[in-house]
Amino acid sequence: MRRTTTPADDASRALLRAATRHSGTRTAALCLVATAATGAGLLLPAALGRTLDLLLARAPATGWVLCCAGLVALLALLDGCQSVLVGTVDARTTAWLRWRLTGHVLAVGPRATARFGAGDLVARLVGNAAQAGTAPAARAALLAALAGPVGGIVALGLIDLWLAAVFLAGAPLLAALLRTFARDTSRCVTRYQQEQGRIAAALAEAVDGHRTIHAAGATDRETARILRPLPELSRAGHRMWRVQGRAAAQAVTVAPLLQLGVIAVAGVLLTRHRLSVGEMLAASRYAVLATGVGVLVSQLASLARARAAAGRLGEVVAEPATAHGGRRLPPGPGRLELRGVTARRGGHTVLDGIDLVVPGGTTLAVVGRSGAGKSLLAALAGRLADPDEGDVLLDEVPLTELTHHDLRRAVAYAFERPALLDGTVEDTIGLGLPDPSPARIREAARTAHADDFIRRLPNGYGTALAAAPRSGGESQRLGLARAFAHDGRLLILDDALSSLDTVTEARIAEALTGGSSATRLLVAHRAATAARADAVAWLEGGRVRAVGRHEELWEIREYREAFTGEEAA
Repeated sequence: MRRTTTPADDASRALLRAATRHSGTRTAALCLVATAATGAGLLLPAALGRTLDLLLARAPATGWVLCCAGLVALLALLDGCQSVLVGTVDARTTAWLRWRLTGHVLAVGPRATARFGAGDLVARLVGNAAQAGTAPAARAALLAALAGPVGGIVALGLIDLWLAAVFLAGAPLLAALLRTFARDTSRCVTRYQQEQGRIAAALAEAVDGHRTIHAAGATDRETARILRPLPELSRAGHRMWRVQGRAAAQAVTVAPLLQLGVIAVAGVLLTRHRLSVGEMLAASRYAVLATGVGVLVSQLASLARARAAAGRLGEVVAEPATAHGGRRLPPGPGRLELRGVTARRGGHTVLDGIDLVVPGGTTLAVVGRSGAGKSLLAALAGRLADPDEGDVLLDEVPLTELTHHDLRRAVAYAFERPALLDGTVEDTIGLGLPDPSPARIREAARTAHADDFIRRLPNGYGTALAAAPRSGGESQRLGLARAFAHDGRLLILDDALSSLDTVTEARIAEALTGGSSATRLLVAHRAATAARADAVAWLEGGRVRAVGRHEELWEIREYREAFTGEEAA
């Protein structure tokens, strides 16, 4: 029964083809070197047999002895070249796969992390990419490994057709064993890698929340949670080795019988003077080459692991990247509009039919209880996510129709927990800017009230982040400075003021509302932040319950409860 292919299967095959093309020249060289080594190995028994016959006949054999020595030296040289080429092809292919996967994950955006989890993505990017990177070399080596048995059978036929016939009588059984082994190994390896991904995902979550775990005294419980898939991982590993061991045992049982059959027939032919002693020696060696089961089992196992790993990479690549349009953003004040926006997560409708307009140059605070969809609305407003229904427009242009360049130049974000990547403080603030000037970086830092603590660092703005100890509030100020330096027409702050003290928050909020011409969308959890906005959008039950001034909405009890989380008087 033919197995139905999935988009992930197609993506994994396309990925491996592209990876092979990337290392095509070296892979071809590896295939030639491996085939040449196999050819030299096939010539050696014939040369040894001829040398033996000449020595037994007391005829001159110096040339053939030198030929045998040359073949042995050539085999050693080709083996060394093959080892170097295998390492080179594996490294180049792995690097290309990681580059390709990283680029695709970034193109997909937050959907990739939401579907697979950060830990599992890292496991695929690091471990699975390294295993999949061995596929081109494994295929080339497998071709050479197959050439050995085929060449051995042909050589047996050239010595005497009866020798090849005896071997071919049992060859179908050997082929069936190898096919079953390849199929079963692929299944076991896939399961093993899935369990590895589960452990990696749980570990990443624990590392991210290590302070909470230690504070709660839950180290032992979290350790048990992380290692919970370990028994299944062990079972999958044992199944994998049992399959390989069983296949090797079965093949090793069949192979000697085939070899004994060939040698027995060769002995009979020797007694009838149809073979020489040297030809019988060559036949015995060719019988071993023709039953090269150990090499085939090893190469098939390597290829099965590589294909299983490529399948996990294919699942990521099959996730469609965010598509962008070709329209340019016309001049405008930054008017943001959501028309009939509905967004679902996990089968649950989080935002339902949202209609909302933020006039250009104004500040809108978005408030609501936990789980009301505030962060999701902020993500939709700048197209970090797409709605399931409806449209989001900036200056009358749907975000989906904008070019990637215009969209990212127009929209700036600051988050509750900003991602501060490697580099200096100046690099962090200027992230994403085509040509960040020092004056622009420092002005943004002053607006975010980060300039004072940055200047106290050992090298000021040139201090590496790893050497810049900072509090949660200081990290938020760096994230805010990065958003201010962006200078787009739409600025979205997703609870980006939550770790600031009230004085600093008030100063930054005043700078936002008074000194910027950009349209501002603020996810607010504090009443003081909402009070400084031009208008407030109150989310409740996935809908906009009301839009108005904070002081007007404050008269409503349920609105006050959105800030306290408790029933207000």
